Amino acid sequence: MDVSIGIDIGGTNSSVGLVDREGNVLKTQRISTTRYPVAEEFIRALDYQITDILKHGSEEYVLKGIGVGAPNANYHRGTIENAPNLPWKGIIPFKDIFQTYRNVPFALTNDANAAAIGEKMFGIAKNFENFVILTLGTGLGSGIILNGELLYGHTGFAGEMGHLIMIPGGRECGCGQQGCLETYVSATGICRTAVELLAKRKADSPLRKFKIEELTSKHISDAAEQGDSIALEAFDKTAEMLALAIVNTMVFASLEAVVLFGGFARSGDLLMEPLKKWVDKYVLVFFRDTFEIIFSTVTEDHAAILGASALAWKEVAKLK
Repeated sequence: MDVSIGIDIGGTNSSVGLVDREGNVLKTQRISTTRYPVAEEFIRALDYQITDILKHGSEEYVLKGIGVGAPNANYHRGTIENAPNLPWKGIIPFKDIFQTYRNVPFALTNDANAAAIGEKMFGIAKNFENFVILTLGTGLGSGIILNGELLYGHTGFAGEMGHLIMIPGGRECGCGQQGCLETYVSATGICRTAVELLAKRKADSPLRKFKIEELTSKHISDAAEQGDSIALEAFDKTAEMLALAIVNTMVFASLEAVVLFGGFARSGDLLMEPLKKWVDKYVLVFFRDTFEIIFSTVTEDHAAILGASALAWKEVAKLK
């Protein structure tokens, strides 16, 4: 059976998955990222994991390619560059090192780009040639597919919508800028919004029982489900900011769909209903009703591995 390996590199742990051409995840394993302060040692350990995972069951597997999703990954150069949440500093020639162990088609990109490719190959976006996936979690990641191809741009880092500056001089962002989209639209962002509203409004709210550092997006979702005015306003303000980013993206990309993915996207209609309201308010008339806003159908447990493996299959297809 032909298989690919999908690797998701995280700041604490990384995952390795064995995936067939139909997107079935046959087996997964985890490896500590922090255990290996030297990138070459980590890659050697990954190679050992791949050898082990290919022994899965009685099936004989033929490894066709390897895909990697990682923070600050540059597809053009095959490098991981100055990733703040990884133990390896500077520019790591990840692809060059890896291919000394496995000389098969290999590619790496950032996790949101991998998610876009995975959604295109295995998810709800199979029939779309122009869409963006927004990964709504602690931060906001994005991957943009235009004319069927992932947008990398000149530097390899195109499509970082989380760092669109929405409010100059606004909230501090981990990237060093102020007012970035992800500081308003993310699990962290809605918590910051709720804290600001609690300070401004006098209304009773179940959110007042939490200390600032204890408040989570789940608490806000639960309160909104109960009809709490502060929580509902927090969702509304979050949705308005996201709507502005979406309608601005439509101007230059004219997409067929916006796909929402990630833990914060599980808020469902609490986010979707005000989002559609604000999109309808701000969208240019000739883009109205030309695109969908939908939730991802890729299961979150395997999304990163599927995205990375889809990247591998895409590299394999280039050789045909």
